[in-house]
Amino acid sequence: MTAAPQPKPEILAAFEAAKGFMPAGEGLALYAAAAEAAALGLPLLEVGTYCGRSTILLADAAREAGVTAITVDHHRGSEEQQPGWEYHDPETVDPEVGRMDTLPTFRRTLHHAGLEEHVIAIVGRSPQVAKAWGGALGLVFIDGGHTDEHATGDYEGWAPHIADGGLLLIHDVFPDPADIMTGQAPYRVYLRALESGAFTEVSATESLRVLRRTGPGI
Repeated sequence: MTAAPQPKPEILAAFEAAKGFMPAGEGLALYAAAAEAAALGLPLLEVGTYCGRSTILLADAAREAGVTAITVDHHRGSEEQQPGWEYHDPETVDPEVGRMDTLPTFRRTLHHAGLEEHVIAIVGRSPQVAKAWGGALGLVFIDGGHTDEHATGDYEGWAPHIADGGLLLIHDVFPDPADIMTGQAPYRVYLRALESGAFTEVSATESLRVLRRTGPGI
């Protein structure tokens, strides 16, 4: 059995040093999926940049294959990252406007990893960007907001663009209803993708699900 592709030590070190929430095990699964999908010769797209921790892995896999990594985020933070919530980080607040702005941290993350030239960063809201997007994608990684509105919007906006044989990755999939703020909406999107008949599960690593497009629709 062929071993899964692994990021270079310096890329893994940059990932682990970056601000963010994805654990290393999920990161390695993300990288392996990105490396596989990149062989289709199509862009790899991430919804939910935050500070660029997972973007590092997508960008390196894209660089190795000669394709482009694209990451979409409004950079104002998701629900659980706002002041007063568990995942709020005061360092990401713009003192001039009093709102979160993770874009400067993201840019520093890519700079330190040496990956600025291999990523297209789109600053905007996912459904709005998806409506303007016209091309096929080899991979879509949904890691944005955790409300049903946001998770469903990400799925309905981007899943139609996944090419035949391409991969759909969904992060923070938690079946336990106790995880309502972090994983119930992604879990429902995951179930919807499976029930659609358009996607078949490839792997599950902690809260990361990898599915392949094996049929039409969403």
